Amino acid sequence: MSDLEERIAQFEKMAQADPDNDMAHFSLGNALLQAERFEDAAASLLRCLELNQGMSKAFQLAGEALIKADRADEAIDVLMAGYVVAARKGDMMPRNAITDLLRSIGQEPPEVEPEEPADAQTAAGGGQFVCQRTGRAGTQLPDPPMRGPLGQWIYENISAETWKDWIGQGTKVINELRLDFSRERDQEVYEQHMCEFLGIEPELHKKLTAKS
Repeated sequence: MSDLEERIAQFEKMAQADPDNDMAHFSLGNALLQAERFEDAAASLLRCLELNQGMSKAFQLAGEALIKADRADEAIDVLMAGYVVAARKGDMMPRNAITDLLRSIGQEPPEVEPEEPADAQTAAGGGQFVCQRTGRAGTQLPDPPMRGPLGQWIYENISAETWKDWIGQGTKVINELRLDFSRERDQEVYEQHMCEFLGIEPELHKKLTAKS
């Protein structure tokens, strides 16, 4: 059994044991999408959204799965709703990814007013720290939150406010997925969710961790 198949089996078990666990359905849907099981991925991610309408990344991945399953009409509704959620929360990276997905099927994102405050260029011009995930001015972390290039990247690009949000979400990931950090696999699952939340794409993560 491959690494990806093992992850799918793990998350399937969690989702079956606790059908109301949004993180289990999200993790399962993400793994199924990577395995190119698009119909199954869409079902898991849509279930996640039934349970948690505030997860911008789930809208993005659900829309992607629906498009790849040749269900573009359904994808439009999901992506339009997801764009509004992401824009209002200031989740810049999912918002931009959703925009790209909508345009790939001939749609433009909806107008959302008001957008989250903070003009990134104005903030940067004024010498303020700008969070790369949200595009908003914030406070820089006092130190890298972990050792190595990944921690340094977070220090240089992610605001203390966004990092605090991740700590809250990360606690939910640990509790709902029953992660045990004595197991290397669970450490990897936690880091995967962290990177998704912070907008660290797989290629960037691979590059950063290769330097460790």
